[in-house]
Amino acid sequence: MWLRQFGLVALVFIGVVACSSLPDLSARHPSQALTPLATADTALGQLITPLTAHHPGDSGIVTLAEAKDAFAARMMLANAAEQSLDIQYYIWRDDKTGLLLMQALYDAANRGVRVRFLMDDLNTAPIESKLIALNKHPNIEVRLFNPFVIRGPRTFGFITDFGRANRRMHNKSFTADNQATIIGGRNVGDDYFSGMDGVLFADLDALAIGEVVADVSRDFDLFWNSDSSFTLESLTSDMGEARRRSTMATIFEEHEATELFMQSVQDRELVRAMLTEEGPLLWARTRMVSDHPSKGLGLAEPEQLITHAIQEVIGQPERSLYLVSPYFVPTKAGVRALEAMANSGVDIHILTNSYAATDVAIVHSGYAKWRKRLLRAGIRLYEMRSSPADRIEVADDQLPRFASAATSLHAKTFAVDGERVFIGSFNFDPRSAQLNTELGFIIESPELAQQTASIFTYDVPFNAYELRLSPTGRLYWLERNEGHFIRHDTEPRSHWWQRTKVRFFSLLPIDWLL
Repeated sequence: MWLRQFGLVALVFIGVVACSSLPDLSARHPSQALTPLATADTALGQLITPLTAHHPGDSGIVTLAEAKDAFAARMMLANAAEQSLDIQYYIWRDDKTGLLLMQALYDAANRGVRVRFLMDDLNTAPIESKLIALNKHPNIEVRLFNPFVIRGPRTFGFITDFGRANRRMHNKSFTADNQATIIGGRNVGDDYFSGMDGVLFADLDALAIGEVVADVSRDFDLFWNSDSSFTLESLTSDMGEARRRSTMATIFEEHEATELFMQSVQDRELVRAMLTEEGPLLWARTRMVSDHPSKGLGLAEPEQLITHAIQEVIGQPERSLYLVSPYFVPTKAGVRALEAMANSGVDIHILTNSYAATDVAIVHSGYAKWRKRLLRAGIRLYEMRSSPADRIEVADDQLPRFASAATSLHAKTFAVDGERVFIGSFNFDPRSAQLNTELGFIIESPELAQQTASIFTYDVPFNAYELRLSPTGRLYWLERNEGHFIRHDTEPRSHWWQRTKVRFFSLLPIDWLL
């Protein structure tokens, strides 16, 4: 009997899929970013133009390592925008910080700001009703990248169209009036913005003004008008006015915790000083690197990939490479390249997540199998230590912390030869290289590069396990604490069955999926 029922369900499912297809793009209207000249008279334009005039060819950069600074900077741009906001994200949580930024976008639209909101569709189900409500505003347009035709569980989309559904838009950018932009590793949500200050490399963004902002806007236009971006109304059902009002009320619902958090954000000294001559701006030649949106359909040429752009700008490291990546899957080809660098005298330091710290355990298997080989080549490996929940003290003005911010490394950055630094969304894994689209800055700044090297010298050893090989070739983890060392001969804070799973998955040919 159950076989017949399963067969009937399967036939219905196949019939639904057969009748489903992506909407026609011919009714979609293309649009472009406003030029910096067109927004020169805005408040941001009047503030930024005199600063950039003194630094022709350079961009002003503020690195945003602290979680609340990163959130406050986005709120500042949303509240300051007068003509346009171009927003592009992989994840936008249905939580306090996600709703606060939605409020800011809606308030901007009410001021007459044009808001273009581009979301990768993989994680939009929890916020779909809110996106529909926002999209009803005449000044807000929402589009979805590589959308799922069946709006139910995303699993159906992977089953029916895996080749396309497996390719996601991992870019993150937040651009106001084409005058200032924020790019980096953070998505939008409490687990990205409410972490404790001082958590080493929890995440990293960069706020930029100057020439590179127009490059980010041009890249946004490519994605916004690409064959992978579909209007929200072409994919979803409309909602009535009563439901829209109810949904908007939910977005603007006030909570005491939200108010306390906003008070702490508004007190951030960095944000108050950010765009002033005396502020923390670092002026440097900055190049945006990204994938062409056609990568989302598997159609990008090699020269249209971010890996090509990074290689073209940076070239081959000659003296040093300091690399931070939460998901580090070097693959056999990558290991050979790193070995060749090390053999040529390049000093290589790599920081990634430990098994206990990672939020995607299966990805650890794509890294763990190469550790001994990398160490034998003289490469220094560090694995971020997790922060157990019972050791985390959360102040009253902080939102609850989730796994990513509380325990994991999430920043994506590297420094080369003490001269150049990358900050962006690119993980050093096959998914970032071959499947997802990515975005980042390469900043010609000895100051930033040396800061990264200094962090590896003074901070990383006390926040991460250093991996070493014993005289017999066995792997062990060195944990440094104030006044004493602890040696771990197995993966710290892991069980035997977890280690067995890592070894099993490391034998499978799945690196390309990780």
